[in-house]
Amino acid sequence: MTETAARSPRPDAAKPDTVSPDDAPPVFTHKEILRVFSGVALAMLMAAMDQTIVATALPTMASRFGGLEMLPWVVTAYLLTSTTTTPIYGKLSDLYGRKRVLQTAILLFLAGSLLCAMAQSMTQLILFRGLQGLGGGGLMSLAFTIIGDVVAPRERGRYQGMIGGVFALASVAGPLLGGIFTETIGWQWIFLINLPLGLAAFAMTRSSLSRLPAGRAKPRIDVIGAALLTGAVTGLLVFVTRGDAMGWTSPAALALLAAGLAMLAAFLWHERRTAEPILPLHLFSLPVVAVALPVVAVSAMVLFAGIVYLPMHLQLVQGSSATLSGLLLLPLVLGMTVGSVGGGRLIARTGRYKAFPLAGLALSGVMYALLGLLPSLAADGLWSTLILVPLGMGLGLVMPVMTVAVQNAVAQRDLGAATASVGFFRSLGGSVGVAVFGAVFNAVVSARLEDAGLSGRAVLEHGAAALGGLAPAVRGGVVATLEHGFSVLFLLAAGLAVISFAMTLFLKELPLRSARPQPAEA
Repeated sequence: MTETAARSPRPDAAKPDTVSPDDAPPVFTHKEILRVFSGVALAMLMAAMDQTIVATALPTMASRFGGLEMLPWVVTAYLLTSTTTTPIYGKLSDLYGRKRVLQTAILLFLAGSLLCAMAQSMTQLILFRGLQGLGGGGLMSLAFTIIGDVVAPRERGRYQGMIGGVFALASVAGPLLGGIFTETIGWQWIFLINLPLGLAAFAMTRSSLSRLPAGRAKPRIDVIGAALLTGAVTGLLVFVTRGDAMGWTSPAALALLAAGLAMLAAFLWHERRTAEPILPLHLFSLPVVAVALPVVAVSAMVLFAGIVYLPMHLQLVQGSSATLSGLLLLPLVLGMTVGSVGGGRLIARTGRYKAFPLAGLALSGVMYALLGLLPSLAADGLWSTLILVPLGMGLGLVMPVMTVAVQNAVAQRDLGAATASVGFFRSLGGSVGVAVFGAVFNAVVSARLEDAGLSGRAVLEHGAAALGGLAPAVRGGVVATLEHGFSVLFLLAAGLAVISFAMTLFLKELPLRSARPQPAEA
């Protein structure tokens, strides 16, 4: 692979917060990098698409199995297990090697997918979705970690950008394919589609990752830390995602919150005293990491505002079908792909990265403000495209860049844990963001919807089906109320983009390390 020439750092530039580069993994040729990238990108495509492909099939599943009150747990079960295991996978990959841990995650994900397709009740479906999430948590974080293993930080941006493009594609392809499968060959295929993709990813990574280090000689697993982290995240996420349904001040919700906070405090106390912590707290003493992870969490809230609520806006306010709403979001995917890939290439060319998330957050904030102040623009084909393309570009410039910044700032032995921390904060921020936006939406529109016999939470969970039985005159007023609710959500997303922009101003920009000379290719 031809490397971009290393530029001399500015005289006043700080040195990277890392140990000696001698502990770096083997140098890879361009051909080997492409093989590695193909395998991990395919694995990540499965996990990213599975976060959204299920949403359009939920009403069909409810009619098939019953248990409507349990329906949100189909999404929550996957969310809980994938989020809690993300930092655990990162540490395990540092201890046991990337290849072994990634392939274990693929097999768990495929087993969960097959069992979901064979489920005979809502309870079974929820349990099997949890098993799927156990694998999905590793697929997302390890894809970024492995790219960090085989590509130097200076060149890493372009590959991380392409991974970001895969995520953008999956975010819209998920609802689109979910709608098509549900309306044609059956909802089971939203899970069965993972089998050929997963087997191909397993076969590709089996050979392409053979040169990565196998792991440490005598690994020690922090079992207590893993258990405390799992309990803390589960309690807090259930409180955030289901607190509206349970009642925020109900005894059950407050007990979940108290248990989650108590286990979080115990986890932090334990991690300071163990030899191989799941989440090395010394990483937070690095200026780049201390700023980048909160930025990732808040930026994920901004990102998921578009991915989750723009399709809902199109379906509930514009009356689009699930399939059509996916097609109408293609400009957003185009923008995210251009932002991720283009930003990565510019990082490789310039060796600088701080300006790109700043530009991206400013651009996405302006576009969200336009959608909030003039929601009718979302219904116009031309104006919608003119807003969604730059909105996607802005969102695409943030996440991959933060991953590159964190990986460049840590020692090679902590690469897996550090990269998984980025994924963990991204998942956590996205989950909290979706819950917060849902609670705000419900609060804004609930009074007027209750007059029509609906609730904001019911509309978010069941989509257009919740509006189907209303008289035309009533439906018009309800749709106007919903449009006002979405306007508030988009303005809230714009405000969060401003907050993330302000935090990014404090991001320390370190010189990006260049790779050692690579061997000649045949």
